[in-house]
Amino acid sequence: MTNISVEILLVEDNMSDAELTIREMRKHNIINELFHVKDGAEAIDFIFATGSFSESRSINNKPKLILLDIQMPKVNGIEVLEKIKTDPRTKTIPVVMLTSSKEDPDIQRCYDLGANSYIVKPVNFESFTGVIKSLHYYWLLLNEPPAK
Repeated sequence: MTNISVEILLVEDNMSDAELTIREMRKHNIINELFHVKDGAEAIDFIFATGSFSESRSINNKPKLILLDIQMPKVNGIEVLEKIKTDPRTKTIPVVMLTSSKEDPDIQRCYDLGANSYIVKPVNFESFTGVIKSLHYYWLLLNEPPAK
């Protein structure tokens, strides 16, 4: 089994937002091990090492951080979050909802399900780049995850 090692899993169906996120991470040398999936179904397969990732992944090799959009095809981000946070093997993975939805029901639902943070994507380029830099700094450098 080839094991794809990942620090950050980016779950984003908007290619412009995904490319901007990846570009900013490269610019700040924080893209060591980032993997991008384009919808919720692919995210679930990746995280749980099923489907097209059953040969290349192990559920034991968890991402250190998941950046998760809400509005996606196939399976939405809230459903992905619920699956992650209700499974004992994955519930401690930090999940940051990085989305354009400012809707109070979405925000409340995500926190009720165990989201670690909820960030509305800034429309301003400079603000967006600042958010990406801060996410990496906090979640991958400062935050101390639980022991396995």
